[in-house]
Amino acid sequence: MKTYVFDASALFAFLRGRPGAPKVNEILKEATRGRARVLMSAVNYGEVYGKILRDTGPEQALTAVHAVTPLPIEVLDASTRSAFRAADAKAKYKLYYVDAFGAALAIEHKATLVTSDSDFRTLGRSFPVVWLKA
Repeated sequence: MKTYVFDASALFAFLRGRPGAPKVNEILKEATRGRARVLMSAVNYGEVYGKILRDTGPEQALTAVHAVTPLPIEVLDASTRSAFRAADAKAKYKLYYVDAFGAALAIEHKATLVTSDSDFRTLGRSFPVVWLKA
């Protein structure tokens, strides 16, 4: 079974109908059918909530959370171990710390990262990436 890791930009694409939303939707359908697994760090999930909260207010942020809750996305809590792995990825790939959580999760689970964030270009060919059109 293929495993994917969504960063914040993947979930934003889906929620806001941005370019890349059809690809995210396709991956979610595969997960619903039991043919794929979708993971997301709680740190990246919180980033989505925080941006929506800042841009449109608490009501829209809660609406987004309620829309995402039934989706087949496993949101994994940040532990001390995951924080250190993210710090390692931040140092190695020169990523923002919040982005490093997605990278570290993808590395740990040998997963494909799903993103439109150009900051991940520093990863080179370290692991597979599905690039969403920005």
